[in-house]
Amino acid sequence: MNTFPSSTALERLPDQFFARLVNKAQALVQAGHDVINLGQGNPDLPTPHYIVEALQKAAANPDYHKYSPFRGHSKLKEAVASYYWREYGVELDAEHEIAILPGSKTGLVELSQCLLNPGDLALLPDPGYPDYMSGIALAHARTVMMPLLEENNFLPNYNVLTTEQLHEAKLMFLNYPNNPTAATASPAFFEQTVSLAKTHNICVCHDFAYATIGFDGEKPRSFLQTEGAKDIGIEMFTLSKAYNMAGWRVGFAIGNRSVIKQINLIQDHLYVSLFGAIQDAASTALLGPQDETIALTKTYETRRNKFVAALEEAGWQVKAPSGTFFCWLKIPDHFTSQTFADYLLEHAHVVVAPGNGFGECGEGYVRTGLVTPSDRLVEAAVRIKNLNLFHSTFAH
Repeated sequence: MNTFPSSTALERLPDQFFARLVNKAQALVQAGHDVINLGQGNPDLPTPHYIVEALQKAAANPDYHKYSPFRGHSKLKEAVASYYWREYGVELDAEHEIAILPGSKTGLVELSQCLLNPGDLALLPDPGYPDYMSGIALAHARTVMMPLLEENNFLPNYNVLTTEQLHEAKLMFLNYPNNPTAATASPAFFEQTVSLAKTHNICVCHDFAYATIGFDGEKPRSFLQTEGAKDIGIEMFTLSKAYNMAGWRVGFAIGNRSVIKQINLIQDHLYVSLFGAIQDAASTALLGPQDETIALTKTYETRRNKFVAALEEAGWQVKAPSGTFFCWLKIPDHFTSQTFADYLLEHAHVVVAPGNGFGECGEGYVRTGLVTPSDRLVEAAVRIKNLNLFHSTFAH
């Protein structure tokens, strides 16, 4: 059988970090071990019944058995506009400022191909969501990393960017509440971002995947609530986290008209939009009662509190996350992120994501997820406690 070489575009793609993580854990599961997987961000609770029922009803509509409009049904875009006005006071033109996406991951990869030519420069958070790099690699563009450091509340410090870098940059990715650091952004930071982007003509993409997951009574802020944000950028929202609809693959991009137009254009060539019944159910999710979404955030906050308390009982001094369903945890001395993750997997059968998988500045941390029932989170902490890693006498 002939073996055909990959295109250079595929060869530029980064390794799938999470695929390696899954394979390691699966090998232990197949060997019969009880593995607690805290390494991924896959919601563990079901989609609310009223959304499932809306899908079941809509699936019987023969109009939805035909091709969907390439750019999505107006009903869903109008629901998105209503949602943003209700939740954030942001006014949107449904037809020109909203693009329907088959999951926000798709949009995040497409965006670089829409805006970047070979050799163009993009600004990326470090650590950050690994798939930002995928679209940049396909576009054959360059990157400058913006360190997210604890001393700056895991916000990028724009003062460290050079004049040349700012002049050359065409695109910037941001993500708050943040994966993996679980940090949130202030209104002042977003105002600073808009000012910088306007001065240097940089398109900002705010990845708002964890929009509804803010703790301690704080509601995460939409980037588009910032005056002038639509002039220079877009926001991407997914129903995966807010409504436990990860497998449904539905999200949207909103904001700057020229960028939305380009996303729609590239998707005209790649897809025929989403199954109409899914769009109908997504509209129901956005327009319906938000009680279950609010309750879901409370569930994550309860899990957070129990997990953090159990880790502190184990001697691990950690900072409770302010958003997302992740915890970003400093590792003990004498380990790297990878060797610590490997140690926990081998000796405690607990999976965590090594921080260096999210960028160089992720070294020294691991990420754990709260998408596991509280008893399993506490059990993971107990297993870690039993390793005595946080005693001063421990040496690796």
